[in-house]
Amino acid sequence: MANIRPFSAYRPAPGLESKIAALPYDVYNREEATEEAKRNPDSFLAIDRAETGFGPEVDTYAEEVYRRAASLLQQWISQGRFVKEGQPCYYLYELTMNGRSQTGIVACASIDDYRDNVIKKHENTRADKEQDRIRHVDVCNMQTGPIFLAYRADPVLRDVIRAVKEESPACAFVSEDGVGHKVWVIREEESAFSMIRRQFQQMDSIYIADGHHRCASAVKVGLMRRAANPDYTGEEEFNYFLSVLFPDEELHIMDYNRVVKDLKGYNKETFLEKISQGFLVVKAPEAPYRPEGKGQFGMFLDGEWYRLTARPSILSGDAVDGLDVSLLQNHLLGPILGIEDPKTDKRIDFVGGIRGLEELERRVRREQGAYMGEEAHTREGKGLAVAFSLYPTSMEELFAVADAGRLMPPKSTWFEPKLRSGLFLHALD
Repeated sequence: MANIRPFSAYRPAPGLESKIAALPYDVYNREEATEEAKRNPDSFLAIDRAETGFGPEVDTYAEEVYRRAASLLQQWISQGRFVKEGQPCYYLYELTMNGRSQTGIVACASIDDYRDNVIKKHENTRADKEQDRIRHVDVCNMQTGPIFLAYRADPVLRDVIRAVKEESPACAFVSEDGVGHKVWVIREEESAFSMIRRQFQQMDSIYIADGHHRCASAVKVGLMRRAANPDYTGEEEFNYFLSVLFPDEELHIMDYNRVVKDLKGYNKETFLEKISQGFLVVKAPEAPYRPEGKGQFGMFLDGEWYRLTARPSILSGDAVDGLDVSLLQNHLLGPILGIEDPKTDKRIDFVGGIRGLEELERRVRREQGAYMGEEAHTREGKGLAVAFSLYPTSMEELFAVADAGRLMPPKSTWFEPKLRSGLFLHALD
């Protein structure tokens, strides 16, 4: 039974939504975040990435960075840039990208549901990345970035959402990247209010689609607050974390591609011979090549695109080993190119499908740039990089891995569009 409850959100004052709403903090590096904050001083990045207010001499994770985030947040609230809802509500958040819409229910999920595996994960988290958001949430006393959750589509909730969206939204705007955003507020006196809570109470599984680190951090802050308040009742806001829950039928997972900086000393001919043991290798019918189904991969090598098809001998019915990302890792990247731990190996880079396959070509050519004009290096394979395009992981595969209590390889899913930060804030008291 999932405990998904309403809350009194802090939301941007009317008219400020488009200025404040920002892409998630972790899609930017420090330089990019700083440039964006300079370009738009009203962007929530100023709070989510408060190091943008300091020079490069101040460490990203310095204590004064978190203090600045909390101070700036309270300043914006006192200035009326954020307004708190007068009562606990549910909210709808619709995002429209390239003509496709997805509508999520904005609410708070229970840290106990996370601990009891009602809310299921499919990725590991890193302690260092968790620590940043733990400190940010704790010092700000506010959850500022929603967790992207998914549930199996429910016909009752589908009808509830459709009925609510017949009313005018509380806010609507199009962000600079062309994504449309709309928000509706669902108050207690409305019939949809009780129906939402009831339908989630009948679900035994909800899934983290994106935001594993934000989720783990929110849970750990809640546990810290429990330890500091041993008489807690379980109703306190710190027992819950900010979430947006979407039906699986509306979600779109894009490809998450790979670039490897060298061939581990192989020349082109030897490398092709090596990979042909697990994959049928042919010249791609088109360039750039996007795989057409499971078990197919594109490969950009030495200025040419190839199509790789996994041979039956390496296919697997296992929930994890049968994933395309696993086939590539277990039968090519690891044993042939020596990428044993893709989370830490500096020779591999990951490129989200939103950047297009041309970005793979650009990355490969950039890696080879140091060897331009040195024909002998290229002939021996020393100057060759390689890129792989993948067929996207499906929601069914994500659910199967999570239901089995297993974990996907890193960088298995790329969701678009990205939820904006700053549209909904959840105070911990």
